Amino acid sequence: MGDKKQKFVQEITSMEEDFAKWYTDVVKKAELTDYSSVKGCMIIRPYGYAIWENIQKDLDRRFKETGHENVYMPMFIPESLLEKEKNHVEGFAPEVAWVTHGGDEKLFERLCVRPTSEVLFCEHYKTIIQSYRDLPKLYNQWCSVVRWEKTTRPFLRSVEFLWQEGHTMHETKEDALEETKRMLDIYADFCKEVLAIPVLKGEKTTKEKFAGAEKTYTIEAMMHNGVSLQSGTSHYFGDGFSKAFDIKFSKKDNSLGYPYQTSWGISTRLIGAIIMSHGDDNGLILPPMVAPIQVGIVPIMMKKDIVVDACKDIEKRISNICRVKLDISDNSPGWKFSQYEMQGVPVRLEIGPKDLEKNQCVLVRRDNREKIFVSLDDIESKILEVLKDIQQSLYNKAYKNLEDRTYTVDSWESFSNIVENNVGFIKSMWCGDIDCEDKVKNELGLSSRCIPFEQENISEFCICCGKKAECMVVWGKSY
Repeated sequence: MGDKKQKFVQEITSMEEDFAKWYTDVVKKAELTDYSSVKGCMIIRPYGYAIWENIQKDLDRRFKETGHENVYMPMFIPESLLEKEKNHVEGFAPEVAWVTHGGDEKLFERLCVRPTSEVLFCEHYKTIIQSYRDLPKLYNQWCSVVRWEKTTRPFLRSVEFLWQEGHTMHETKEDALEETKRMLDIYADFCKEVLAIPVLKGEKTTKEKFAGAEKTYTIEAMMHNGVSLQSGTSHYFGDGFSKAFDIKFSKKDNSLGYPYQTSWGISTRLIGAIIMSHGDDNGLILPPMVAPIQVGIVPIMMKKDIVVDACKDIEKRISNICRVKLDISDNSPGWKFSQYEMQGVPVRLEIGPKDLEKNQCVLVRRDNREKIFVSLDDIESKILEVLKDIQQSLYNKAYKNLEDRTYTVDSWESFSNIVENNVGFIKSMWCGDIDCEDKVKNELGLSSRCIPFEQENISEFCICCGKKAECMVVWGKSY
């Protein structure tokens, strides 16, 4: 039994040895995805999709509580429609997949497989918005999109991926900006409360903002190895798309105006964030709030009917308070232990004949492997207590990693030294000039992650050129 467990666990590359290989091993061996015959596309297996469903369910509730409605747009965009917003189409041109034939017939006009749906929503909004009474329009879409990426990695970057994209229209600039920041806050709260991941909130620089947007806001999460992962974005478009698509509405004073637009989205890359924020050398560690199985019950000496009956009774009792799985397969307990560790099940419940004699069971935490002996009389309350503590402990650990890997620099020399010896978030002052942003990218290999909403006055001068600083920016490596 011990040998089987040891051999099973050894199949994962150590994250200290090769973090990228470790990530790929976990994704594959935890049965989250499989390879597809289409290069760059992934098959999301049931366990991986169950995680996405839990993400989707919680976020969908939050969207609807703030007045948003779900819709669905076509997956194809006519080329002439895509080209109506010049900056937008230029930003996506290198990643667009085109449909040129329908059956054997060449299409009169090429169709783009949606990389995002701003133009489709604008086409629709033009037909349904006539008056201020029609505003705001708060729409969201759950779908897949296609971006022809050259380098792919499961969940983090793939040719086709699942996401949600919100697209809203507002009467005033103030309303639209408020919506943009409100949705960013929803993403940040979700990451903290459900995924146990702390994030940095801020605005993207002009160079890094979304194609066609006036402002792009972002949440940046730090992975275990100090690399940043952009985990959600919210964009303010002003009235640029409205003018491009001639979307006009009658104001309260009977004059005509253009509505103000936003869009915002998260994707299946959040599953990658969970893996790289919480996992270890034995596989996944899932926050209980998002885990498909929160408690896995493993009978010891399953051939004894009294043990299986007791497990079925426990399963029935706790099924109302958590997502539970009773494993009565003919695999050995040792194999089941390893499998549940690999898949990051937060709590493993073990029970055998000797436990029954003592009216107890054993709870094993996935995050720290602590074994807790619990009276069967108190099983419901104790499981809830342990799940809550695991959720908070994972957040605390991720937050400490964020704190420990965040550095502040006030000179180019100290900046270079930190980059040479560490990976993480690096805070410095910046003049706002794109040439300085390019210098950091070209010489140190870092990109600007965001201009944090919470600003600090580290010094008066730009880290790159020595001119008067405009703001503090956070730099880092990213996926």
